Amino acid sequence: MGRNTRKRRTPLATKIVAGAAALAVGGGGLVWANFYASAHEDHGGHNRTRSAGAQVATIDCPDVGQKIRDVPDRARGEVDGELATMDSQITNAYQRLATTRRAQAGDSQFVQNSILGPLKDRRKAIIDRIQLEINRAGGKADDNLDELAGCQGRPADQQNGGGQNGGGQDDGQNGGGQNGDGQNQDDNGNGAAGPFADDFVDINDVEPNSRDLENGFAANGDGGSTGSFTAVCGVNENNLFNSDNLIVAPGVDNGAHHTHDYVGNQDNNAFSSDEDLANADTSCQNQGDRSTYYWPVLRLQDGTQEFDANDQGGGAEGNVGKILKASQAEIKFVGNQRSDVVAMPKFLRIITGDAKAFTNGVANANSSFSCTGFEDRQVTDKYVLCPEGSQVVRTSNFQSCWDGQNIDSTNHRDHVAFVQRDGSCPNGFQAIPQLQVRLVYDVPAPTVENGQVQNPYAVDGFPEQLHKPITDHNDFINVMDEDLMNEVVDCINRGEDCQ
Repeated sequence: MGRNTRKRRTPLATKIVAGAAALAVGGGGLVWANFYASAHEDHGGHNRTRSAGAQVATIDCPDVGQKIRDVPDRARGEVDGELATMDSQITNAYQRLATTRRAQAGDSQFVQNSILGPLKDRRKAIIDRIQLEINRAGGKADDNLDELAGCQGRPADQQNGGGQNGGGQDDGQNGGGQNGDGQNQDDNGNGAAGPFADDFVDINDVEPNSRDLENGFAANGDGGSTGSFTAVCGVNENNLFNSDNLIVAPGVDNGAHHTHDYVGNQDNNAFSSDEDLANADTSCQNQGDRSTYYWPVLRLQDGTQEFDANDQGGGAEGNVGKILKASQAEIKFVGNQRSDVVAMPKFLRIITGDAKAFTNGVANANSSFSCTGFEDRQVTDKYVLCPEGSQVVRTSNFQSCWDGQNIDSTNHRDHVAFVQRDGSCPNGFQAIPQLQVRLVYDVPAPTVENGQVQNPYAVDGFPEQLHKPITDHNDFINVMDEDLMNEVVDCINRGEDCQ
């Protein structure tokens, strides 16, 4: 497969390139830390129950970007660049965690003294710069951001419920000392950090209609605006891939630290301006839709050396294996249960789901997995094992309430909201067409035996997120021309199904 080779321009924000050198494993990837998939796992007759402190598998850092509010427009670029630097720091710290297991085994304070302590100091320096940039631009920075500098070590099987850990304390048990041979455990044969057997569930074991997250239920229903508009934009036949994120990290090379599939707009990378997007080609059948729809690629961890096997965002950050292209990418806009919808503003940006949900907690988690023929069974925190003849389905239902003013917000979330349980928008928000993305994949079923998984599939992600399914997410920038957007709104409000 090819990659997006568009020439990069000098970024407006600080250009970030992850600096840590990758330690190759058979030509691709890092020597990643798995350090036991589960706190209570039987393997080969040997019970591997360990204390939580003995199983530090990853680094958990408060998401500073989600805590910042009211950044003046003229400081946005600098702040986005600083936050991207912070992401690179976490990646580099995770790399060090993953490649120093022997040293950790000999020194219970190694992780705290050599990884977490220095990381806290570096994060503190960036937070200070962010506060200075906000204040210089006429804003008022939160004086309490320093509390978010500290990070923790945590085991692979412990999910953060609230994302409020910021003290940087780690009880002195980080090193583990239980894996002194320096060898990875449960690495799926390719050095990748996850997924683990515990991350998979047989679709037959998922209860129908049991998905219990607050986010992501469909906005449309029997009342209100009942129509739909389908955008036919293909499945990335043009092989447009990169590890940028124009919404979160504009002007930052490899700002996502994982590879995205792109459909729709064909000029989407970190350095694309709104003007570039408006003038770009599109893969959508309706040429008035130059919107960009993108999501992390799904990979089969089978040892395949992809085009990015040695690149940042790809194998050099643990995203390894064969990229699986969706057999179907259904992109649909629907209405609201309680009211008509209004037009989305051009260049509106929406992120649904959370690429850091494993460490942030589930507050913004959204995307779900299912199987064809079983789509009344949706699960957000597991990958699904589908029966023969059934295909894997990834579903994302986007926020469909807009504040009526902003095309983006400092944390890229506050300007939009999900409908409430009764289908209405929160006070101060108005209903817009809800984007629903359904991706279908023909995935060879992984084998799970004796607590081990062979040839698993997983979404790309930040390396410290251990390829957890809870981190799946989806991104959208509206670049429909005015006539087409009005057609979408009219169709939905009339209760018709159009494309």
